[in-house]
Amino acid sequence: MRIFASLYERVMRWSRHRHAVGYLCALSFAESSFFPVPVDVMLAPMCMATPQRWWRYALYATVFSVLGGLAGYAIGYLTFEAIEPWLRDSHYWSAYTTAREWFDRYGVWAVFVAGFSPIPYKVFTIAAGVASLTLPGFFLASLIGRGARFFLVAGIVRYAGPRFETTLVRYIERIGWVVVLLTALVIGYLMLR
Repeated sequence: MRIFASLYERVMRWSRHRHAVGYLCALSFAESSFFPVPVDVMLAPMCMATPQRWWRYALYATVFSVLGGLAGYAIGYLTFEAIEPWLRDSHYWSAYTTAREWFDRYGVWAVFVAGFSPIPYKVFTIAAGVASLTLPGFFLASLIGRGARFFLVAGIVRYAGPRFETTLVRYIERIGWVVVLLTALVIGYLMLR
């Protein structure tokens, strides 16, 4: 069964679409405030499809991710009482409480870490609004953290070039099933705790 190969082919078609930049911008904005799909799934294929534009794609992802982060901040600042019941019932609650603890301990540095790492950035943007973290500090930490992540991903994909794509295509099914297995193990572990 070739599930991941067909998904990969579909994403590569999207990355070559004439509206791909718009899709990347929309995904970058949405992922920072409410959407669960990471930007990398669109950014990396676009950089493989058109390597000479890697820096432009990383810039678009950064700018729209930071704008989405500001929207997440506004959600937390203005509407937390309305979304709190949903957040408590979702699997994001523990990440939210961790974000709040990190803000108390590290301030805007927590935003930088969340912006650069695979930690759900949207949780930190909302939590930053709830905590009324300083807006200039939040903006700067988001800009640096998100920019560093997206330029790193785009640069690596650009540098690796066609060799990377050839290797990825050859092993995509194995990689996909390993990711599914690891995700299932993590979810199972968390549910048993």
